[in-house]
Amino acid sequence: MNRQDSAIREENFIRMIRENERIIYKVCSLYVSDESPVEDLYQDVVLNLWKAFPSFRSESSCSTYIYRVALNTCISGIRSKRRRGQRMPLHLLDEQALEPVNEEENVRELYRLIRQLGRLERSLILLWLEEKPYQEIAEITGLSVSNVATKLKRIKEKLIKMSNL
Repeated sequence: MNRQDSAIREENFIRMIRENERIIYKVCSLYVSDESPVEDLYQDVVLNLWKAFPSFRSESSCSTYIYRVALNTCISGIRSKRRRGQRMPLHLLDEQALEPVNEEENVRELYRLIRQLGRLERSLILLWLEEKPYQEIAEITGLSVSNVATKLKRIKEKLIKMSNL
């Protein structure tokens, strides 16, 4: 690859990251912990996106590709820490989030509850909250569309139950 091609590739990558930065941060925020602060997860995701960028063939949308890499990066980071025997305590929001009063606090409470879900459940609900169609969620997660629908229904019920405790 010559310097001009390399520069074009780098510009395209930087543009893709800037346009989808919100997606990366949103995924990372659901997997944050004491051992993996959001900044570290974000850097890991961007690094993995850079490594995989030459193989991105636009067979799926850019956001689908980014969600897939981000979710896989965050989940595999958790798995590798567990294999090394480290404990992954969830980083919970401050006590004020326990009594939501306004919309911002309701959103914080929702994310606090989402952080208590399992890895796959967090991934699915995040994509649903981003208003991704079930077909795209299925492509990102590798599940069937009907399995996505079933799991999302159960996750929503679980979140409602958790919020009433």
